[in-house]
Amino acid sequence: MPTPSLASLPIRRLTLRDLTACADLSEDRGWPREEHKWGFLLTAGKGYGIDDPAGGLVSACAVTEYGPHERPSLAALGMVLVAERHARQGVGRRLMRHVVAALGTTPLTLHATPYGRPLYEELGFKATGRAEMVRGRFTPGGSEPAVATRAATAEDLPAILRIDEEVFGADRTHIITRLPAFADQLRVAEENGRLTGYAAAWPNMDTHVVGPLIARDTETAKALLASLAARTDRPLRTDIDVRHEELLGWARERGLASVAFNSVMTYGITELPGDWTRRFAPLTVAAG
Repeated sequence: MPTPSLASLPIRRLTLRDLTACADLSEDRGWPREEHKWGFLLTAGKGYGIDDPAGGLVSACAVTEYGPHERPSLAALGMVLVAERHARQGVGRRLMRHVVAALGTTPLTLHATPYGRPLYEELGFKATGRAEMVRGRFTPGGSEPAVATRAATAEDLPAILRIDEEVFGADRTHIITRLPAFADQLRVAEENGRLTGYAAAWPNMDTHVVGPLIARDTETAKALLASLAARTDRPLRTDIDVRHEELLGWARERGLASVAFNSVMTYGITELPGDWTRRFAPLTVAAG
């Protein structure tokens, strides 16, 4: 029986049953398996993929929608992968066109590597910003910010949701309410009993990824990052908006080295909603 052409293979929705296949695909492209993150994305969002008749997946991606369920105000695309054996044959373009069409008029955003950016530009995405990935073992300095932080409690959730929607510019309740189970740490900063920021650290292979990192100002962001670092023996990794130069400089002084730059791209909107001055790092570049 002849092998079906890639163009004729159907695109379908992925589920948690596809978790191992998604992790295998990541590994095939030289990425970490990231099963914890894949599980989160397939549960909180939607996955799309193409099955390989020989087994496994030809391609996959994840979509996370925000705002009203029936009419999302924003969707983030991520984890766009094509198996090495099927690379450079138009599979990724076909999958992305399908997803963009499926999302209709919903504005889109994604973080693009230099390798992936030309495809997204071809599809109509525009670069609107940059994020710098930093990684390393955090070394405390002599004068850390004098901002009070503590572990978040269930009673903090309404305040976290309020500040998150205000800063992110869309309702992320279905994402934020999953953080206590997804993250190893969830901490808040407060002043006079009022929440001024929050941050999470979640496990990803041998690191803890810091995100989201939302804070009233840079000093609060530093305090949250330092408080998370003090409670793990793993290296930290985070993706900081390059406009936050002071935080990036401080992080480098504390041992986090620059690893890569990604372009923040949008489709259907000229810039992301919300308040970038208080949005220091995304939950993950795959979900915004």
